Amino acid sequence: MSAKTEFPTTTWRLILSPPARGAWNMAVDEAILEGVGHRLVPPTLRLYAWKPACLSLGYAQSVADADPKRLAAYGWDLVRRPTGGRAILHTDELTYAVIGPQDEPRLEGGVLESYQRLSRALLAALLKLGLPAQAHALLSTNQNGDSKGPVCFEVPSNYEITVNGKKLIGSAQARKREGVLQHGTLPLWGDLTRITQALCFPDENERNRAAARLKERATTVEEIRGDPLSWETVARAFVTAFEETLSLTLQQDELTLAEQNRTEELIRQKYENREWTERI
Repeated sequence: MSAKTEFPTTTWRLILSPPARGAWNMAVDEAILEGVGHRLVPPTLRLYAWKPACLSLGYAQSVADADPKRLAAYGWDLVRRPTGGRAILHTDELTYAVIGPQDEPRLEGGVLESYQRLSRALLAALLKLGLPAQAHALLSTNQNGDSKGPVCFEVPSNYEITVNGKKLIGSAQARKREGVLQHGTLPLWGDLTRITQALCFPDENERNRAAARLKERATTVEEIRGDPLSWETVARAFVTAFEETLSLTLQQDELTLAEQNRTEELIRQKYENREWTERI
């Protein structure tokens, strides 16, 4: 069944955010989720980036996995996501967030059903970029943060995108009373093993083994293509693929004043608050 007949055509909001701190990025996603839940804003596709680089921990991941001294030495931020999964070092990437009510046809049902629908759009975007990607249904505990090891990109999980068996897009979803938030990362270029420098390991041999595993199991756009693609080029492919695959019209807009104000509150109260970051 094609997307055109599966879904009625509708309009979502598109937000293209400039690179920002990890706390701001996570606060914006939650502020949008709250606005969606109160029907104050439409379902939203948000594309963004991070500056400076930021290590994000999954909702249920222990803060003990992160090495604060190494993070400080590299000038990298630390934030805890509202979604599950394991640690990700956000740098040199495009991050997407899909946020909408649970009764939105593209998001309704369970986690796996909505993952499968959204993965079609992600896959279409990569194919537009000349990346021979695939999406596989896998049985994995990764979404709840129960996988072994602290690094997200070591193991592909349900409907995440791979190329030649290597993980390319890592995603996580939270289904709340207010609605659904799914966000994920597409590494564009750079050394994925940098994340091991921000995490705690028993010794350097184990750190090196984790880096080797990651190199074997995950990849970047540049590594696949042999040349880098700009964030803007990749963002355009995402927009077109979401529109075509999910029968959407994406209308670019900005955060509302209420969302901006709520973002600042969430930064203070939650995402820069040690009680949240160090909750586990």
